[in-house]
Amino acid sequence: MKDKLGFSSYFVVGVMLFALFFGAGNLIFPAQLGQYAGTNLWPAVIGFLITGVGLPFLGILAMGFSGSRNLQELAGRVHPIYGIIFTALLYLTIGPFFAAPRTGAVAYDIGIAPFLGESFEGVGLIVFTLLFFAVTLWLSLNPTKIVDRVGKILSPGIIILLLALLVMVIVKPMGAIEAPQDAYAGGAFMKGFTEGYNTMDALASLVFGIIVINAIHALGVKSTRGVLVATAKSGIVAIAFLGILYTGIAYLGATSTEAVGLFDTGGPVLGSAASHYFGMTGSIMLTIVIILACLTTSIGLMTACAEYFHTLFPKISYKIFVSFFTTMTFVVANFGLANIINYSIPVLMFLYPLAIVLMLLTFLSPLFNHSRIVYVSATVVTFMISIIDGVKTFCELFEMEYFGWLAPIVSFYEEVLPLYSEGLGWLLPVVIVIAITGVIVHLQRPSEVRA
Repeated sequence: MKDKLGFSSYFVVGVMLFALFFGAGNLIFPAQLGQYAGTNLWPAVIGFLITGVGLPFLGILAMGFSGSRNLQELAGRVHPIYGIIFTALLYLTIGPFFAAPRTGAVAYDIGIAPFLGESFEGVGLIVFTLLFFAVTLWLSLNPTKIVDRVGKILSPGIIILLLALLVMVIVKPMGAIEAPQDAYAGGAFMKGFTEGYNTMDALASLVFGIIVINAIHALGVKSTRGVLVATAKSGIVAIAFLGILYTGIAYLGATSTEAVGLFDTGGPVLGSAASHYFGMTGSIMLTIVIILACLTTSIGLMTACAEYFHTLFPKISYKIFVSFFTTMTFVVANFGLANIINYSIPVLMFLYPLAIVLMLLTFLSPLFNHSRIVYVSATVVTFMISIIDGVKTFCELFEMEYFGWLAPIVSFYEEVLPLYSEGLGWLLPVVIVIAITGVIVHLQRPSEVRA
């Protein structure tokens, strides 16, 4: 048994982790952020990197620090039933509800839509996603090493294409950076912070963490401290790549507005940039790589989701789950990329605080003797605030009046909770609850408070 790995081993695991995080769908969010942030680009990028890069890193570390076998076991520290519900919601979110449909919609928006007229967009999306998810279903039902091999080729391919684009953007920008739009004009940092939720990588990190830990175990590191150090060093490699690419893509978006105009999503920004710098050849290359990358991501998400639910309901076969989830994903994908993103935001406003608090509790757990009282109290407080945030965000996004019962609660939270208007109203109450319940735990005998 060994406690240390060489740099080459950290680098290999880090690149693997980067490939897990950097699905093609993630390309669209920094591009859109750049377009709308304009001259407020840098505070927006910093906020985006905190949630889009920093939180996934914390999630990976939390899994390594916890020693849990999987997310359900970790979330089960709150309560076994909560562990199942939270894990199921997370898999559905990064699976058939949002992230998986997004793969097909992104592939269509970047790779196919630019070549079709507006009159064919609706039919084109249906036909493309039908073929896209039919292939996803076929390869998910028949696991093959081809998917892994293609994925290993595509990750470097995407990076090379993006770096070529980013070099051109730096050497010869498409245009001047224009004035910020909408929320970026007055609160660019916090807008970027919440936009980072859209990557869904902090949620995914609680699943990917186990993959990284298993890879480190396979390299011979077994001790808790050794695994944590190896996880941290590998994570730094991954987040360094993510941070560089996200920043570069955001800058690309900011310099594209003058030349191509504002888009509802970030997909067309990349297609327009490839066409601008490299002509039709660049557009076709980007199309092929993005579609294949989205396909491998889709297969991975469908497989992982079906495997998890098969463990929950072993009497229902893996193939039935894959077929059901792929069909659901096809249906959701045809709502279009903009709608998928809009509907996902309220759910992420609800789930992200719960995930962040679970990470915080994992690191602080030794200080309160791993007491379930602290886990339950902090999670209940977070839930009471984040569920309201989710419903409130839904109403605001779709320009609906608040429900009768919602308005007084939102008004109360705005008055008493610091940072509530920035989407962080849960933070101070959770810190206070953890402190109070932690003190209570220390004043009692361990046998009275342990789960």
